[in-house]
Amino acid sequence: MSNAPTRSHGRKAIRPTLQPRELITDTPDLHGVWKARVITLFPQAFPGVLGESLTGRALQEGLWQLETIELRQFGIGKHRNVDDTPAGGGAGMVLRADVLAPAIERAMQGASGNWPLIYLSPRGRPMDQALMQSLARCDGVTLICGRFEGVDERVLEHYGIQEVSLGDFVMTGGEIAAQALIDATVRLLPGVLGNQASTEEESFSSGLLEHPQYTRPAEWMGRPIPEVLMSGHHGRVAEWRREKSEEITRARRPDLWRRHQAAKDD
Repeated sequence: MSNAPTRSHGRKAIRPTLQPRELITDTPDLHGVWKARVITLFPQAFPGVLGESLTGRALQEGLWQLETIELRQFGIGKHRNVDDTPAGGGAGMVLRADVLAPAIERAMQGASGNWPLIYLSPRGRPMDQALMQSLARCDGVTLICGRFEGVDERVLEHYGIQEVSLGDFVMTGGEIAAQALIDATVRLLPGVLGNQASTEEESFSSGLLEHPQYTRPAEWMGRPIPEVLMSGHHGRVAEWRREKSEEITRARRPDLWRRHQAAKDD
């Protein structure tokens, strides 16, 4: 019988959880492991897709950690109200400062080193690969998932919260955006993908969109794999891929192409 250690030998593996940290007794913090803390009205939405495939396996192996903080537990009064009508009138509801503040204080307990506090908001900085690379170098991140018409501006000002957007559209809440941000960051952590070269060659890593990819069969529906990719000539393959990346970026993302050209000129 083999006693070979697993990859997480000597460390307790974290399990996806729907419970607040104070209710957890068997999943202690792992020293030096990147961690995502999520303030949300819907903790049951996590880990969601993050519990599947590579990110899910990495979560089980303790390569990263996930904690949800349910906002409702900090609600006001018998009904645990978390929102109120907008000052000055208007439609919808706004998350209260006196509800969010204790949730943030709770979420930031023990957060040390480089640990950003981010609010998922359509008016924030657009998510991009540079942001994910920066977050992957952090010790962890705390994410605030908004609902309704947003959050009280005083909270954002008081805590110096960064606003980050999934795109130029409005969603019903920040949970999907939070999962997208976590997924894109976790895959960059050491050991998660298992092949560092794959993250170096993909879209945005060089400022360009990724070149086309092919695999077997060599011909499908009358369409062969480009001959250069079957040549075994690594220099020609690299040149072809670069040309295709530039061609696709120029056609589909002129904004990225202009930025790429400006960087080359500099």
